[in-house]
Order: sequence, then C-alpha cells, then structure tokens
Amino acid sequence: MALLDRIADRSATVGVIGLGYVGLPLAMAAARAGFTVTGFDTDAAKITAVDARRSYIEAVTDAALTTEVDAGRFAATCDFTRLGDCDVIVICVPTPLTRHREPDLSFIERTCADIAATLRPDQLIVLESTTYPGTTDGIVKSILERGGLRSGQDFFLGFSPEREDPGNRAYDTSTIPKVVAGDGVQAGALVEAFYGAVVAKVVPVSSTATAEAVKITENVFRAVNIALVNELKVIFDAMGIDVWEVIDAAATKPFGFMPFYPGPGLGGHCIPIDPFYLTWKSREYDLTTRFIELAGEINSTMPHHVVTRLAEALDTRLGRALSRSRVLVIGLAYKKNVPDTRESPSLKLIELIEARGGTTGYHDPFVPQIPKTRAYPTLAGRQSVTLDADTIAGFDAVLIATDHDDVDYAALGEHAPLIVDTRNAFARRSLPMDKVVKA
Repeated sequence: MALLDRIADRSATVGVIGLGYVGLPLAMAAARAGFTVTGFDTDAAKITAVDARRSYIEAVTDAALTTEVDAGRFAATCDFTRLGDCDVIVICVPTPLTRHREPDLSFIERTCADIAATLRPDQLIVLESTTYPGTTDGIVKSILERGGLRSGQDFFLGFSPEREDPGNRAYDTSTIPKVVAGDGVQAGALVEAFYGAVVAKVVPVSSTATAEAVKITENVFRAVNIALVNELKVIFDAMGIDVWEVIDAAATKPFGFMPFYPGPGLGGHCIPIDPFYLTWKSREYDLTTRFIELAGEINSTMPHHVVTRLAEALDTRLGRALSRSRVLVIGLAYKKNVPDTRESPSLKLIELIEARGGTTGYHDPFVPQIPKTRAYPTLAGRQSVTLDADTIAGFDAVLIATDHDDVDYAALGEHAPLIVDTRNAFARRSLPMDKVVKA
C-alpha cells in the first residue's frame, strides 16, 4: 500500500534501464507524468548526450529532453548501484537472436543480476523487452530471487510489452494503450497504477505470460501478412500484374481486408526477430510453428529476390552485368522518415550486390554514416552520398530500398539510367515510369 500511495502521489522514484528507442521515450513520459526518473545505460555516450540536453532518439526532441532535465525530473547514469534508490524499475534492453536464430537473453540476464545486487523490499520491477512467454516468471524472477527476497512477498514483478513505432506521428508512448500484467494480484495492481499514471490507457491481462504472448502475437501477425504479400508480389510479377495496384484496389473493401505492402525485406527490432522467440519456445512443447517459419523464410529471401531483379534489369535494359555496375541504394533506414537502421534490409542488399561484384553507394537523408552493426561490421563508416545530377548519373542503376519523403525522386527519374523500385515510390508520386522496374 505504501508503494501504491507513492505511485499515486508521484513521490515514487523511477529507474529505466536501457535508454534506446523504447527506454528514453518511456523515461520522458514518466517524467512528464510527474515522476523523478533516472535512466541507466552502459553506453557512456548516451549519458553524455543526456547531460548535454541532446537527444539521439527521433521520438524525443532536444527541447523535451531539456525540459525534463532542467526541471530535475530526469537524469542519466552508468552507475547501476543506484538502482537501489528506485521504487519502480523498468527494463528496456535488447532481445536479439544468436547466429543460430535462437533467443539471446544475455542483456536481460545481466540486467537482472545488476538489479538483484541492490534489490530491496517494496520495489516494483517491470520487464518491457519483447521475449517468449514465460521469461518474466522463469528467468527474471529466478535471478531476482537469488538473494532471498520473494516476488509478491518482498518485491513485485510485472511485464508490459513495449509498443514503440519509430516515425509514427499519430501515436507516442503516452497515447499508445499499454498491456500490463503482474506476478500476483498486488503486483498487477502496482503495474496498472504505474502505467496508468504515465499513459492514457492500460489493458490489464491475467498473467505475465499472457502479456508476453500478446506482444509476440502482434509481431507474428505483421510478419505473416508481410510474407503473404511478398509471396504474392513474386507470383503476380510473373503474371505481369502489379501487386501494389491489386492491394490498393482490395483495400477499398470496407470489411474483411487489411492492406499490407511488400518490400525488400524486413527491418526493425521486432518483426524480423520476435516471431522466432515463439518458434524456439514451442519446441519445448514438441510443437512446430510451420506458419511462422515459412513466413520468416519468405521474408528473408526478399533481398535475394530484389538483387536478382536488379541484375535482370541491368542486363535487359542496359546490357550490363551486375558485376560491372555501380548501384546507388536509396534509403539505409529500415522504414521511411526515420534514422533507425536496425535489421535494415538495405545492409543485406549492399552485401549481396557487392558479393556479386557490383559497386554500391547509398543516400539517406536520415543516416549520414553507416553505424557499427554486429551483422555487417565491414560496412561501418561509409558515408551517404550527395544526391545531385552528376552523382546520380554516375551510377548505372538506382535501387529504392526505403521511400523517404525527403528524396528528390524527380531528379532520380531524370538522371538515372535505370531505377529498381521496391517501394512503389515512383507510381505513388505519379512520376514517369519509363526507367522504372518494380521489384
């Protein structure tokens, strides 16, 4: 009851572990709600940026960050021993896959060990990182209880899946409904009270495993439907039918249809990764996830399909081999109008083109330099080229991988010898299609 009262009157202190695409916007939302928030991260550069009132996440403006820091409601640190000072601790760390496409929970495990080192009675610990059902109860709880304190008796444990959507102008952290669950009745009440103070609407469910399953289901839904239209793209292309025209016409049906659109592959943290957490977990029950695995197989082949279409177009349109061609990739981010390159198919496209002997450059108004990645370390440091007439004409083909709005598509159409469009960018803008091949 004491913690519930402190949440109600905003005297509870909040710690957010992981100040990335999920953690920093959540920290800002909690601070705006009146809580005093401390952000924790192992990346000292993020702490330096916060101290300088400089945001590195598009969803958080410099002005918004400055307001909360200057008001004393938000500060950041690398000192995890200060977790003991927090009444509410929210875990927002990555959950990637290993090279064998199995769950990598090492970030969660290390974070829970850090929390356990200072864990005290009457703290609320909430996991937001996407994972398979049973992680909160089976992994997080077991690590936190190693010191002798018990969940539901001494401290309280919950799960609330993140629902961030980079670049979405209609919704932000505080306006997206929040699914919440606790390990027991008291924990559930605390989790609901905390998020109820931060976001506009909370959706309580019966258990942490159910809440974990909600997030997996959301991502599986998108992965499977995107795989479906990617497969239809290949089939309809062989028939001489434009899949984008088909989808747009089908979307006029006011019931029973939801439009999804094809692309060069899946990007972002959630959709290319999270369904495989369920695939892995299902083996424990001697069950196979054939639908999910097939969708993953289709989506993962899309970059190969696009490069094959590029090579065919270079041959038939220009009489050039891909191995002797220079290709300008438009868009390095995984989706339009954001700087987020996590799991971006553009990186795979560059790798595939160069593996076949081609030369690449890229242009992205949001990504001036390719960041370090675990999967593509040799691409790190490459610079975005300036998009002007001479630059465009210097490439044999332009490959549109991400359809940012802030790109001069008319200039591409005027000066590029060939355009391979994976996003229907030219048709949507009613630009001349004589040089365009859809892929």
